[in-house]
Amino acid sequence: RKPVVLTGLELGTCTTKWTIDYLSQAEGSKEVKIHVSAVPQMDFLSKNFVYRTLPFDIFVRRAAEVKHKEYFLTEDEKYYLRSVGEDVRKDIADIRKQFPALAEDVHIPEYFEKEQFFSSVFRISSAGLQLWTHYDVMDNFLIQVTGKKRVVLYSPRDAPYLYLSGTKSEVLDVDNPDLEKYPLFVKAKRYQCVLEAGDVLFIPALWFHNVISEEFGVALNVFWKHLPTESYDKTDTYGNKDPMAASRAIQILDRALKTLEELPEEYRDFYARRMVLRIQEKAYRNDYG
Repeated sequence: RKPVVLTGLELGTCTTKWTIDYLSQAEGSKEVKIHVSAVPQMDFLSKNFVYRTLPFDIFVRRAAEVKHKEYFLTEDEKYYLRSVGEDVRKDIADIRKQFPALAEDVHIPEYFEKEQFFSSVFRISSAGLQLWTHYDVMDNFLIQVTGKKRVVLYSPRDAPYLYLSGTKSEVLDVDNPDLEKYPLFVKAKRYQCVLEAGDVLFIPALWFHNVISEEFGVALNVFWKHLPTESYDKTDTYGNKDPMAASRAIQILDRALKTLEELPEEYRDFYARRMVLRIQEKAYRNDYG
């Protein structure tokens, strides 16, 4: 249940074929929905980016540029493609369906059973782009096909120090955090790796990760279900909705906290602390390293 970088795997011809020219020709002018940001650090919570649509071949060339002659926001704007299903509310991302010509060039490492497969997300990022820190509820591989990425990770146990809003951390700049605003962040233990072209990072479910594209790059993210299928929310097309049992538990907890509001503050504080102790006693792992 720990991240690891795998090197030297057989990933198919993608590692040598996926040049800018080849990518542009392989999928042509099909339209793709992309994120466009005027700043390198993208923030999903404040939505400091806009969604735009471009033909794939034009998008690839723009994403590979540092300065743009044609642009939406600024001449040095950043681009990010995260592939989605045909109907984002119902369909998962699958490179075999959305980018069939490119899918033929990829060999996905077989470290899980075929029936466990959930999604294969095709990603392209401008150089310098940084994605927000978040966790996913499924195990996944980040396959770096071309370019270089730096990935910063935090253990699930450090969740109390990451200032979470849902599955995402409010701390955008993990290299230079605002410690006046986020003082507990210093307690989170940082793990870091650099992915070169051809490297594969295994990211276990619930591990937080922040991804910085050091260069223009193309990657494939493969998610699979390592829990029983019925554990997952059937409406989840992104792989980031909490397992059904966890969602129910959080709802029950919210109702319990609402019930405590019927008591005076002194009593509310006392019974809330008892509840915390009970949760620690019943649910915390003793061997969590």
